Amino acid sequence: MAPGLTAVEAINWQAPWLAPLADVGQGVATAIAQGLATHAALNAQVARLPLQSTVRFVSQSALPDGQAYESYIFNSRLCPTREGFHDFFNGLCWIHFPQTKARLNQLHMAQMTQGAPIANGPMRGPAEGAMGGQVRGHVRGQVRDALTVFDENAALLQAPDALWNALVTKDWHTLFVTQAALWKDARLALFGHALLEKLVVPRKAITAHVYRVHPSSQTLADLDRFVAHDLSAEKLATKPFAHLPVLGVPGWWPANENLSFYEDASVFRPPRLS
Repeated sequence: MAPGLTAVEAINWQAPWLAPLADVGQGVATAIAQGLATHAALNAQVARLPLQSTVRFVSQSALPDGQAYESYIFNSRLCPTREGFHDFFNGLCWIHFPQTKARLNQLHMAQMTQGAPIANGPMRGPAEGAMGGQVRGHVRGQVRDALTVFDENAALLQAPDALWNALVTKDWHTLFVTQAALWKDARLALFGHALLEKLVVPRKAITAHVYRVHPSSQTLADLDRFVAHDLSAEKLATKPFAHLPVLGVPGWWPANENLSFYEDASVFRPPRLS
């Protein structure tokens, strides 16, 4: 969808899943509605606020023909940005989760090139000699697929063991009904930009790939630091995700106040029998 008042007005910034992004997001959306290109609107917010984004944003046209998106970001620290919700939310995620986004980019590059995996740490450019050479064959594999799933559709969950265990086992009644009170001690932050894009028009079936984070992460910046240091190719190869229909989270959607909401087996699917 092209930028403009109609597009950005479709975003409901009162939705609970957008609360962590709303202050910056509304500013970007307003600038787009006034005619600014998405990449310029994102850069204006980065310049205005004390944020630590590891990239700046450029038009998609800045990406050279034949160059891989991930390698361009890695070597230039510039993020090609198209108009529309998808890259709008990608930009907001770069702004709010800069270390995690940079780590994903590092891991993509480590998979795309020959040589030792890149260690945890800030994104590095070619001046420091970090994986700035030729990409050898962009062969996708299990790790790169998991990286893409994380980038596009992840949600980050801090939760008591009882909730996490119920989520992993798809024990929906325990997760949302008998242990519903435990959600006050949980925190769910949406990371995937495709996930956020889908939730512009909420549907019951929208499902996140949930990644568990350490309970000591108090702020969004703490969460970002933890995930950036926790992610590794080895861990992602284990597919460390649980599936969560996000509108089932107590307090996130009015319809789930009626417990029959969770009886829809096409959404709240039972676990597979081994």
